[in-house]
Amino acid sequence: MSTERNPAVIGITSQDFADCGWEEVLSNTERDGYVSMWLAFCTAARQAAEDGQQPHAKVLWLLGDACSMMLSPKSTNEPFKPAKNGLRGKRSAIPEDLSDIEITFLSEIVGGISDLWLKARLADLVWIRKRPRDVSFALMAIDSYRSIPIDPDTWVFDGQECWERAIRLALMLNAGSGNRLKEIEDTVIGAFDSATCQDGFLALWLAGLLFDNGLGRDKHLIIAQKLESLGREFDNESDLHRTREFFGASAKWFRAAADNAKFAEMAVAVAESFVKEAGARIASDKPSHMAAAGFYEDAIQTYRTIPRSERPVHRVDERLKELQSRLNESGKKALDEMSVISIPGVDLTQVIEDARTSVRGKSVMEALEAFVNIHPYPKVKELRQQVIEKLQKYPIQAIIPGVVMGRDGRVIAKRPGMSLSDTPSEDDELGIRAEMIHDHGILVGMVVQGRILPAHEVLQLEHRLREADFIYLASRSPIVPVGREHLFGMALFAGYDYDFVTALHLLVPQIEHLVRFHLKSAGVTTTTLDSKGIETENGLSTLMDLPECETIFGEDLTFEIKALFCDAFGPNLRNELAHGLLDDNTCQTPYAVYAWWLGLKLVFNTFWNAARRIDREDEATEA
Repeated sequence: MSTERNPAVIGITSQDFADCGWEEVLSNTERDGYVSMWLAFCTAARQAAEDGQQPHAKVLWLLGDACSMMLSPKSTNEPFKPAKNGLRGKRSAIPEDLSDIEITFLSEIVGGISDLWLKARLADLVWIRKRPRDVSFALMAIDSYRSIPIDPDTWVFDGQECWERAIRLALMLNAGSGNRLKEIEDTVIGAFDSATCQDGFLALWLAGLLFDNGLGRDKHLIIAQKLESLGREFDNESDLHRTREFFGASAKWFRAAADNAKFAEMAVAVAESFVKEAGARIASDKPSHMAAAGFYEDAIQTYRTIPRSERPVHRVDERLKELQSRLNESGKKALDEMSVISIPGVDLTQVIEDARTSVRGKSVMEALEAFVNIHPYPKVKELRQQVIEKLQKYPIQAIIPGVVMGRDGRVIAKRPGMSLSDTPSEDDELGIRAEMIHDHGILVGMVVQGRILPAHEVLQLEHRLREADFIYLASRSPIVPVGREHLFGMALFAGYDYDFVTALHLLVPQIEHLVRFHLKSAGVTTTTLDSKGIETENGLSTLMDLPECETIFGEDLTFEIKALFCDAFGPNLRNELAHGLLDDNTCQTPYAVYAWWLGLKLVFNTFWNAARRIDREDEATEA
């Protein structure tokens, strides 16, 4: 795989490093993690090359390559990944791209670096690559990482990853790291103890860091109580989202402390917060039963986590029946709200530069809105009419039957010859549908290459989004079924990170569940009962043939889901994946990219519409 890096070649010295102006580059850069350092070093390297300072340019390119790598601390074997990894065979640097001479060069200069971020990164790379390994570089990396400030802003811009990497390195070295792991634990707990509501989610993030890495075990109750206290403060401020998050984290720590009574109390608090939000959505000037149904489902799922022994105290079984009744009522009333998912139209004749411009220079939310709406759903009625006109114009294409063959040579679908009569026969309708899906496939390729990928590149360059951001979007999107937020978020982030293999394998089953969930919520039967009394869930192909799908999802979106996921005349992604027929190359096709983008479109648009509705309701209340 080729890379986009500008390799530092042999012929640079420690003096070149001292004279290249790296300190000035960083001092003149508004720091927001390693991405800003990467861009600053690359800009300075280009300028040095233009000025004829080739040794300085080489050093600055090398520093830029080092800072371009994305830190993934949970991975023991591959803690650094490329920032860009796309369909075009290009990516930014990874540790293996650095030559042995470059690693030796970094090992010689890293000890004299005063910038904590740069020192941590270079020492970590030397530790990973230098052979034989020198533990002093791992210790240098740990000490630099753990010296990075703990505050809300820094934590968002790579601070969390840096501290977690310090913990993972200390755990890896075990006794070889001395007292560093205990010192890190004490520092994080100290910052947690000092955090207040004014720090937003900082206390929650720090508690998560401790929990995920098995730290703070002797302070389970203290941490749980602090999270509960902050949750109650947010509750007093009517900040339902933060209230739930802190109560939920508190419940997790109480459970770890084996305090089932307090765990149940916190779970009830979380569940009732969902109920409050559902009630608020229904009681507003513009009621949303779709949103309310989601909150009721969240409340039900939360109540179900309470142990049987604690349920009588909180009347859990009775409350579950009440909430199930409310959920059913809201689910039925949500049909009208879900019947149309509308997006603004886009001129398909615009060139690639227009796609880039559409997302460039915008805030992250505005850029995402532009990105997911960069292309509308195909208009089924218009597509059908175009196909009929084409077949009438070229009748031989219609008369001759056609077949679709799988990659293994099997015939997986047949299109009969068509009569092209004024009243289409059943065979004619099958042929028209096959041609519609064929034309849709051509359109998908054009949209992916001409719009989605160019806009995606700009989006990645200007905004660093993490998995947690996509999980948040999914958790607040009314269309995402409860309990599937993490899976949707993981799938959407994987695609955003150009990992379409993971994205497709996670997303396709969730799309099927999403369809089934909303059909069930509308009272539609989604199962088949055979003669032996065995009831089985219907697959996506069967579900999408139900007439209620067009009522709930709209005619255009229903066609798009069929065309992409469950029709043999198209990529048939659901069935191909379910039967293990997708190989690595197939997961990198425009169909895979488009399927990921469609999933993001569904999640973001429903999230965005709900958020704007809430804002309008708040403005109306204030007025």
